[in-house]
Amino acid sequence: MPLGTRPHWPRLPRRLGGPGWRRSGTCAPAMASPRRFALELADYSLAHFALGEAEAAGARPDPRLCALLGPPGRSFALCVAAAAGGGCGARVQAARVHQQLQLQLRQGRPFQQCQLLRLLGYSPGDPAARPQHGFLLRDPGANPDTRSSLLDVLGACPEPARPQLGEFETDESGALRLWLWALRGGERQQVRCARVVPILEPPLHPVVPDLPGSVVFPDRDAARAVLEECTPFIQEAQAVLNLVDQCPKQVQKGKFPVIVIEGLDATGKTTVTRSISKELGAVLLQSPPSCMGQWRKIFDEEPSIIRRAFYSLGNYIVASEIAEESTRSPVIVDRYWHSTATYAIATELSGGLQHLPPAHNSVYQWPQDLLRPDLVVLLTVSPEERMQRLQGRGLEMTREESELEANSIFRQKVETSYLRMENPACHVVDASPSREEVLQTVTHLIRTTCY
Repeated sequence: MPLGTRPHWPRLPRRLGGPGWRRSGTCAPAMASPRRFALELADYSLAHFALGEAEAAGARPDPRLCALLGPPGRSFALCVAAAAGGGCGARVQAARVHQQLQLQLRQGRPFQQCQLLRLLGYSPGDPAARPQHGFLLRDPGANPDTRSSLLDVLGACPEPARPQLGEFETDESGALRLWLWALRGGERQQVRCARVVPILEPPLHPVVPDLPGSVVFPDRDAARAVLEECTPFIQEAQAVLNLVDQCPKQVQKGKFPVIVIEGLDATGKTTVTRSISKELGAVLLQSPPSCMGQWRKIFDEEPSIIRRAFYSLGNYIVASEIAEESTRSPVIVDRYWHSTATYAIATELSGGLQHLPPAHNSVYQWPQDLLRPDLVVLLTVSPEERMQRLQGRGLEMTREESELEANSIFRQKVETSYLRMENPACHVVDASPSREEVLQTVTHLIRTTCY
């Protein structure tokens, strides 16, 4: 049954129990991993809790967490796990199920009256256990239809990536517990699980070690493997792979300098790149390259792992163009790897600015197999100035551009990630002054750095 189809199962009563339902007294094996969770709260802080573990020393129950998980409403946890040992294909399938699940929880009935928060399941100390992305659904009115509808969604998901559905409940002593719902042989079972206990926040966001395998790909082959898994359901994926395969794996820069201009939209990149390329007699390139432009809208609608693989491979196609053009003239590039990485990091990590990978983390390092530019210029303007410029353009914004405007935390995470990039780092240029002043500053920087 395809995801999104609502099977016609009998609706459960509000009280636990009913036809096709039973409760077991043992813990569900599916809850053995993950055992810890990070919930993103409304203020972009993270509340961490564990299942069946001793409380960490110094950890106190978070009143915000108790209000979200306990009565008078009812809360549900859903995490999507990639099939064990499934490799890249399992990651892709889990990401697609997660995206479809998000659409259903935002648009389907009776979920419109519920609060939806990002939830991450993780298992520290187990290098083979990948983070599980999911959601906390808070139903303030404890609608009896909510549980039944969630079980319908659960049953419609493909088996290898079927989300884990847990329901929070307060016992007689007032302690929170999480019960797992399971579907076995067409029967709905609720299996008792452990008590919910507070734990201290780990020093590193649980997703950071997993970034190279999910969105910030360390080399061309890692990104290519993702799109290979997409060829059965995205026809354009094969066309992208064909373009990539036409590019040599090892390319070298010519004798002329290569300058990358980075920055958020409406910071003046188009004006600067065109003017500088004209002044230097340089070739102007962009990433993703024009040969991939026809497919951007298609891949922008896909989950993050697929979208980032598409843009990562675009960088390698551009690298081949840079290698050829830099033998004859200077090259100016409108965005390159830094854009791909910064947006991936800011999107994938839940929480606020403080949860970004620390400076000098390997995720900020340039891929070893990607042609490296001589200079990266990062144009910046104030949020107010950028907003005025965007409104003046009157152009339709992409999903990420809209996110930048609606979510200041997301914008700050992107900007901070830019500043932490290394080898090469970004040279920041204030693009708020007049066009002539900005061009003079950038030209001086290029001449003193590259000539």
